[in-house]
Amino acid sequence: MKRVTIALAGNPNSGKTSIFNELTGATQYVGNWPGVTVEKKEGALKKNKGVTIQDLPGIYSLSPYSPEEVVARNYLIQEKPDAILNVVDATNIERNLYLTTQLVDIGVPVVVALNMMDLMKKEGQQLNLEKLSYGLGVPVVGTSALKGKGIQEAAHEAISEAGREHEFHGLTYDKRLEAALSQIGEIIATKTEAKQLRWYSIKLFERDEKIQAEFLVTEEEQNAIEEIIFITEKIFGDDSESIIVNERYNFITQLIKLARIDTEVPRNKRSDWIDKVVTNRWLALPIFAFVMWLVYYVSIQTIGTMGTDWMNDVFFGEFVPQHISTLLVDLQVANWLQSLILDGIIAGVGAVMGFLPQLVVLFLCLAFLEDCGYMSRIAFVMDRLFRKFGLSGKSFIPMLVATGCGVPGIMASRTIENEKDRRMTVMVTTFMPCSAKLPIIALIAGAFFPKSSWVAPSAYFVGITAIILSGILLKKTKLFAGDPAPFIMELPTYHWPKIKGMLIQTWDRSKAFVKKAGTIIFVSSILIWFTSNFNFQLASVSEDKSMLAAFGNLFAFIFRPLGWGNWRATVGTITGLVAKENVVNTFGILYGGMSEVSENGKEVWPMLRSSFTPIAGYSFLLFNLLCAPCFAAIGAMHRELLTWKWTAIAVGYQCSLAYVVSFVVFQLGDWLVEKSPFGFGQALACAVILAIVIALVKKPKREKTERFAYLEAE
Repeated sequence: MKRVTIALAGNPNSGKTSIFNELTGATQYVGNWPGVTVEKKEGALKKNKGVTIQDLPGIYSLSPYSPEEVVARNYLIQEKPDAILNVVDATNIERNLYLTTQLVDIGVPVVVALNMMDLMKKEGQQLNLEKLSYGLGVPVVGTSALKGKGIQEAAHEAISEAGREHEFHGLTYDKRLEAALSQIGEIIATKTEAKQLRWYSIKLFERDEKIQAEFLVTEEEQNAIEEIIFITEKIFGDDSESIIVNERYNFITQLIKLARIDTEVPRNKRSDWIDKVVTNRWLALPIFAFVMWLVYYVSIQTIGTMGTDWMNDVFFGEFVPQHISTLLVDLQVANWLQSLILDGIIAGVGAVMGFLPQLVVLFLCLAFLEDCGYMSRIAFVMDRLFRKFGLSGKSFIPMLVATGCGVPGIMASRTIENEKDRRMTVMVTTFMPCSAKLPIIALIAGAFFPKSSWVAPSAYFVGITAIILSGILLKKTKLFAGDPAPFIMELPTYHWPKIKGMLIQTWDRSKAFVKKAGTIIFVSSILIWFTSNFNFQLASVSEDKSMLAAFGNLFAFIFRPLGWGNWRATVGTITGLVAKENVVNTFGILYGGMSEVSENGKEVWPMLRSSFTPIAGYSFLLFNLLCAPCFAAIGAMHRELLTWKWTAIAVGYQCSLAYVVSFVVFQLGDWLVEKSPFGFGQALACAVILAIVIALVKKPKREKTERFAYLEAE
């Protein structure tokens, strides 16, 4: 039996990925902003394994201006699926149908899945699907990804269309344009398949550079095509690409008039009402600050903490050590191996895994905000803020992705066309606290500030502040000078998130965290235990005389001005370069080991408090939040920046900024909070602040450039 391939295509936020998950049962991330699906993915149809569903990146058109559009167009044109299932957002149909008008020209059977029909009805709008189907010349099926309605019917319609014989005519536009396209078609008729003749005629008329480069025509034929285009441009009084765009939108306007069913004047949209508040010029940022404080308070300070306390005190504090210790004694395991397992592996991995409940709650909260549509608004709001400081709102999208992991966050910067903006985004994206840094936040907040609800959320806003200040400073250098790229983004309608999608996202992120704890953290725990128990002669010694202590003492002086210049904290910071979870893993081993404290129910917290002041602990937190990310993220930075020179610049800037921020916070905090005398360190911190303020307010020399306006979609 011949396999059937259905390509799933649609705008970002149209519900395409939710439909893909519903059809295939795949555990794919579902987001609410452009750039999530950066590569095409596939899965077999649940009820028919002979059908492959190919999920393409969310795109607005087939004119490739972004990597996603290139991937989608190349697949549709070159690999030629058996049918296209085009997912259209019914609540934003005019914008979404622009892609549809291009898909029907390709020469592949198309079925339109008109999604979010339930939301459209709530807004008081109705469409006649038969008239819409007649106008487009393709089947149209109403669907609701949120409620799981119509999805299987749309897939079955696409399978049926894939098995039929079709005559491809495309849509009909102005007669003068049709005459020009017909003449171009006659010139290239022998150079392409009949079903793709319409597509290539339009693309050559648009002077599409990629098509012109790959489509072989003689110089005489090219001159004839150019003469046809030139005459048509004179007739319309516009350039060829604009003619096609205008004709497509004119067609869409007439089609919607034909298909729309007259109803009573719709009430004010719920999304519009909410947006009047959450995107308000004055209220947006305070509301965002409150929302993020609430998210961190719930996950780090309250609900998540209950699970973490049980994991640390009971599971890894008593149950696991006691049972493993008993088992090892019964098996007469050597003392050194018992120490490795209890004080190394269990203490290290357990210290990291203990924070899993807090992370699960945090991931669930973020999934809710993303899927309901709120995070898209924050990207829109941040565009207004970022643009004032030299960054585009487009840069906030990688930063949102980076809250899960810095690596995909860095890779998401590919959607930024401006090279300078993209490089700057790569450099500052990892200032956002990723899941690997959350155990550090929870550890410091619990050890030094157990009754303060501001510490954990402050990590998020410290990251955003660092990004904003970096944008101001870096834009004043020759390397990054220039206006930010324009930002165009679809704002989806608010809706209650789909529980399945939230759970999938939470599961994927939690699974990645556990996988890292079971691999990188496991190996690191063994190495840390070994180097902290033996000297360079491989003799068993106390920690203070070990290889690790010698290594830490070698670099500890660097961090003394930051308030935590002891060898244990130094080693924790350095091992954090391998994986940020290693910071907590290292502390779990070096500050006693869980097996030594389980009888009294103690934790690492009291030992940390004996080694750090609260201000020094917060300084330690800030440095590890802002300094160079893990090796995997540095590798991703190198792949995006292309050269080691730029990678070194990025890492150097991150570490320098982290050092300066931590130095200023500790020196001034030690004076103001701990009541230490005002000395050279405090004076130097004040001088640093003054220098930063001067750099921030200094006006750069800018060339006059055209201002761009961004579009807020309905």
